[in-house]
Amino acid sequence: MRHTLPLAPQFYVTAPQPCPYLDGRMERKLFTALQGENAEKLNDSLSQQGFRRSQNVLYRPSCADCSACLSARIDVSAFGPSKSQKRTIKRNEGLERRATSPWATEEQYALFRDYLDSRHADGGMADMDVFEFAAMIEETPIRSRVIEYIDKDSNELTGVSLTDVLTDGLSMVYSFYKPGLQRQSLGTYMILDHVRIAQEANLPYVYLGYWVPGSQKMGYKSKFSGLEVYIGGRWQKMNDPDAFSPEIHPLSTDPIAEQVANISLPDTRPTR
Repeated sequence: MRHTLPLAPQFYVTAPQPCPYLDGRMERKLFTALQGENAEKLNDSLSQQGFRRSQNVLYRPSCADCSACLSARIDVSAFGPSKSQKRTIKRNEGLERRATSPWATEEQYALFRDYLDSRHADGGMADMDVFEFAAMIEETPIRSRVIEYIDKDSNELTGVSLTDVLTDGLSMVYSFYKPGLQRQSLGTYMILDHVRIAQEANLPYVYLGYWVPGSQKMGYKSKFSGLEVYIGGRWQKMNDPDAFSPEIHPLSTDPIAEQVANISLPDTRPTR
């Protein structure tokens, strides 16, 4: 029997589970598989519609009565560093950037474990072993890079970002860094450096994942100028973070069937 992939992506919904960002909430995700020869087209298209990649899956929050999670990206042409961000760039002049293929190393995993144990010890990734880490880095059907940040003096690995290269920008899939260096603001610095990479490559956007009003973990993303969030099927400039609310409302999310019907899929017909 010959097995073939379906002509159109099939979408599914996860079972509800506790939200990692807002206490007392339940999260649910809409997701589809990222596979086949049209994986890059699908990833580009759905990333522009608020989806994120995790290995060979694309997902977007689809909670039953909450729509607080908003996909966020930086419009590179509208970005300008603040005084604080300029100081962050200055403090990290001792780091060297190295871009590599998506291949996991023991040094990366050791840094990843230190980062999780220090900052996310009770998170959903806390029990990830080395094999699961390798899968997170290496299982990518699209064009991905591992961006490493090396201390020039000690040659020590200080930060890592798994980054996808899209047709319209860079998507920071997952980042981690050496804990205990609060003054260097390494998480902020890696975003600033990705803005620089995008500028050098003439790519218009840097995708940051989700921003959640009311979540202290996500507050730092609203501090970047040129930030846009995906609301109501389109990207909108974020002029005032305080104007967004994490309040629950039973009509805040469209029914699943309506959400799927409104997803725009790429044209995958072969060109002649």
